[in-house]
Amino acid sequence: MGLRGKSRRRVETGEEFGPWLARQLKLAGKTQAELADELKLTRAAVSAWITGRSTPRPTVMADIAHALGTDVGTVHTRTTDTQAGLPVTWYHRPGYPDGGRDLGNAAAFAFDADVQVLARETCQNSLDERLTENGRPVKVRYTLHELTGEALDAFREAILWNDLFPHYSAVSETAGNQKVGRVVDAGVRDMYEKGRLVLLRVDDYNASGLIGDDYADGKFAAVVRRQLDSLKSGPGAGGSYGLGKATLWATSALGLVLINSTLSVPHEGRTERRVIGRLELPWREVDGESYAGPAWFGRPDPDSPGARVARSWWADEETVDRLHLTRENDEPGTSFLIVGAHDVAGLAANSSDPDDGFVDEEGDEDTRDINTMHARLVEALGRDFWAAMTGGGSKLPRLEVSVRALRNGKEVVAEQQVDPSVEQPARTRALRAHYEGTTVDRLTEAGQVAARSVPLKLPLSGGARGTFGTHQATLLVTEAEGDRDGAKNRMHSLRGNRMTVKRTVVPRLPNNTNPFQAVLLVGEAAGETAPFAKEAEEFLRAAEPPEHDRWGQTEELTLRWSPSAYRRINALTAEANNAVRQLVARPKRSSGEGGEALRKALTVRTRPKAKTPTGPVVPVLDGLDATVGDGGEWQITGEVSIPRGDEIVPMVPVAQLDVRSGGRPRLDWAELTGVEGCEAKDGTLRFTPGARRATFRGTTDVTSHPVRTTLTRLVVELRAGKGGDA
Repeated sequence: MGLRGKSRRRVETGEEFGPWLARQLKLAGKTQAELADELKLTRAAVSAWITGRSTPRPTVMADIAHALGTDVGTVHTRTTDTQAGLPVTWYHRPGYPDGGRDLGNAAAFAFDADVQVLARETCQNSLDERLTENGRPVKVRYTLHELTGEALDAFREAILWNDLFPHYSAVSETAGNQKVGRVVDAGVRDMYEKGRLVLLRVDDYNASGLIGDDYADGKFAAVVRRQLDSLKSGPGAGGSYGLGKATLWATSALGLVLINSTLSVPHEGRTERRVIGRLELPWREVDGESYAGPAWFGRPDPDSPGARVARSWWADEETVDRLHLTRENDEPGTSFLIVGAHDVAGLAANSSDPDDGFVDEEGDEDTRDINTMHARLVEALGRDFWAAMTGGGSKLPRLEVSVRALRNGKEVVAEQQVDPSVEQPARTRALRAHYEGTTVDRLTEAGQVAARSVPLKLPLSGGARGTFGTHQATLLVTEAEGDRDGAKNRMHSLRGNRMTVKRTVVPRLPNNTNPFQAVLLVGEAAGETAPFAKEAEEFLRAAEPPEHDRWGQTEELTLRWSPSAYRRINALTAEANNAVRQLVARPKRSSGEGGEALRKALTVRTRPKAKTPTGPVVPVLDGLDATVGDGGEWQITGEVSIPRGDEIVPMVPVAQLDVRSGGRPRLDWAELTGVEGCEAKDGTLRFTPGARRATFRGTTDVTSHPVRTTLTRLVVELRAGKGGDA
């Protein structure tokens, strides 16, 4: 059985009779003349119904129902199509006539099978599609549902698994030659060998839904029919590449996603239960026929040649229930059901040793554990969307998120509302103080939030020299809440949709700094009335890569502004870091200055002196700040934490390029220097005895870069040993 939440249903008025009847005739393969003959009426009478000039009498409705092979209630309400004619089925795109082969959807290769990446991309899309007229937040719910036994059998029957199986078998036969094939083969084997299937459903409410035609420009076609079609409006939107939706299919080991959408704007006179499925497989050959890749689960389109192309259909409640797509109410929005969800990245993230992964009862690494996926979803949503879930003063939250886990319809992990004040208490306090107008100029007491304006000088477009205008971003700083905020002394940067874009460490902090958290609000996040807010929003949106996890040089930034436009962002970061250092530095004062509250806020709590351990200790890299120099070199500043010990192991900083697959190319250092607490010699950092923290700086050798720096990401590691042995 499918999932049924608390239901609040309205009585649907149904589609206008004329368009509804015209579509039913197409589905049934009848002409107007043939219907008129069966009803013993003139063709003109049927034509008048189709064009809306008249409607049939109630007694004629029964005759129409008989002719269409349905009940009279369906003809009266017109909230669904008749079941006569063309049934719901799978349509597989035929192979290309020129013999070309696609061995997977390239867009899906941009992302790993990672529920945290899925949460970031899907929640961002829901924020972008939020209905703003009513002022309410968009509500997003993530449901993990493990099916076994009869529940699994019933679901496979509902998705016509027997029709799909030959295609999966064909992919499995060539799995060794294809990355996608290997993933799909593992997903099918897991379902049969373990007797289970994990569904991950993402529902949003108070969102626009997949409006628009099946094929023409619109949100439906952008998501279901096309690749790299973003169709996002306004500079404040989070997405811009059209890649985010690919995470849905990347998270499915079977490459299968089912969709049920309630529309904010009627299509074909209806809004509820617009259903379709899309399957992403590589090229395959089944029974002598070649197939290009994607397939769609829907009703054959009578307007297509031979009615072979599948389009969305208006499903009844029983059908969406069997497909596990029942929505809890009639609010607009969309439900995405990921079939065969897995979390490969979650396994690696929770295991420090590649040979020490999660192990299930069969002795295999388990990427489908719903308890682990539940915890990782909550963590990611709280980390990336705490600001969108925070309100204060006249500002209302834009987002509500919850996560739950079921097994065969029974609750395994109770629905958990993601609370930003629990997941990110310090940052939530800072943003709320900003909204409520209670910030201060300088931190003098515990719990305060200091605010500063930080300039972003926007360049002229088209490569022209000069400044278009200066946008004032807002910097917020407050004390850290122990370990509850995660790593301390970090700055979260975000723009209009209130999703965290950058998470960076603030470098070169004074030794007497108390732990803090900082937030940088840029663009419309700084306030719609902030100078040049929309222009800053557009500039920064162009500076984001598909992952939307940083601001830097991109091809769009180069084409629309200039190759050096990213330096304006580097200058913003430098200004923000300087402002943080000024706000958190403890002023020197005499022993008699300040009250008790000030003393608590500005002094480090003393702890009993720990016994110094014997033997060597290994320093840890716990902060990194990196920029790209004028010559294309990486310029980095590293912060190192040193455990207490009587011998400190020398460490070698290693710079590598982050790549999506294969080994990371290593870069050479053009310069490596110790700044504080260490010295650099022959590529090795040697630390000052007794030091607890150290800082070093490095510049990479551009001649060792295999590709242009602006197209890469940098990874820096500390490795024990000498430079020549690392």
